[in-house]
Amino acid sequence: MVKRGYELIHEGRTRDENGKRTKYISRFYKCTSCHNTVREEKDLSQVDPDKRLQYAKEKDIPYLQGSTFWGIVNRETWYNDDYVLKYGSLVEKAENSLIESTQLCAQVCSQGRWLEEWEMNNILAYYWSLQMKMEDLDFSEKELEELKNVQAEKAIAAIKAKYSQKSPATFGHLPKDKEKGYAFAGDPEKGKVIYENGCQHCHRERGESDVVLDNSSVTFKWLNKNITANSKLSIYDIIRLGTYAEKGHKEYMPHYTEEKMSDEQIEDLRAYIEKMAE
Repeated sequence: MVKRGYELIHEGRTRDENGKRTKYISRFYKCTSCHNTVREEKDLSQVDPDKRLQYAKEKDIPYLQGSTFWGIVNRETWYNDDYVLKYGSLVEKAENSLIESTQLCAQVCSQGRWLEEWEMNNILAYYWSLQMKMEDLDFSEKELEELKNVQAEKAIAAIKAKYSQKSPATFGHLPKDKEKGYAFAGDPEKGKVIYENGCQHCHRERGESDVVLDNSSVTFKWLNKNITANSKLSIYDIIRLGTYAEKGHKEYMPHYTEEKMSDEQIEDLRAYIEKMAE
């Protein structure tokens, strides 16, 4: 089951019990287009975009919009916070159900199809293979010893204090003046990591997007020219607002929440683009 679940997540399809290839979940995306399947942060109890970016750099993993599937079964809510405020009934069932959130992602977010029950069971088995374990949590030897001598409720509370039970989601806003941007001085070195581990994950040759962002001067000059544009070509618009699926062109870009990319990090990306466009 875990193997089939892995294939559905990483390849978009698997083989049924008769060995026949299934249809792709989506013609446009795989789950790993937006989600990692490995740990993304050193400190699991805090949500810190800068520390997450540093961890992505150290481990050379993508810096993506979606929350990692590693530890997904340890969370208690999924489409939460501003997703609920903006999308309401669309995410109502998904907020408190891992099955419903996976179905929503398969059908709406990936512009794909409904998962059959046996496929969902295999995906859940794969999710469980990615669960957090006690050794993943930052317990000292003393704390572990103390856990043995407390009531179950206190032990559970102590364990849960070591990691977040949800991925907070705050939808950001565009800067009032794109010329000035957000009130931060950008760091081009951090921006380089965002560009390479974030942007180029999808915007590569034969990637999910039909817009290829390479390392050429032409690309950086084009990006730089559009920074202040009032359109989805601006990094401010595309990161904070994303795009929507359209008739005849269902590929779209999900936005980054503030927890996944801070305003300061957008300025870091801008600083890198401006430097490379010189």
